[in-house]
Amino acid sequence: MDWLTQVHGTAPPERPAFRPGDEVRVWYRILEQGKERLGQFEGIVIRLRGAGRSRTFTVRRVTHGEGVERVFPVDSKIISKIDVLRQGKVRRSRLYFLRSVIGKRRIAAASEPKTLNAEPATEKPEGIAAATGQPAPQP
Repeated sequence: MDWLTQVHGTAPPERPAFRPGDEVRVWYRILEQGKERLGQFEGIVIRLRGAGRSRTFTVRRVTHGEGVERVFPVDSKIISKIDVLRQGKVRRSRLYFLRSVIGKRRIAAASEPKTLNAEPATEKPEGIAAATGQPAPQP
């Protein structure tokens, strides 16, 4: 018998489809002193690796200015559910460059349509006319 079948069981749980760049919330079980509670880890998926039952994904979040990454097995029994909060539009499968990004740089959402400014730029009045809102006197 395959060792992965013995460890993970026969039927893997249903998981939503997500990709690198997506913002997810992972609900996972925490055992403390014989009690079980649910914790959540919310962040951006920076990598998916593996195939089949050994597939894992890495989630990164920044908390109090400190980056925290956590690796989750996709078919693990400790994961209660995965919520996809926002789908990101990225061109890479490994988003390691987010480790060096400082500040609140966000990945563009896949559902946001890009709009170009189709209106021509209007000329702004200069000098006293702009300050007072009245037309300038003609000489």
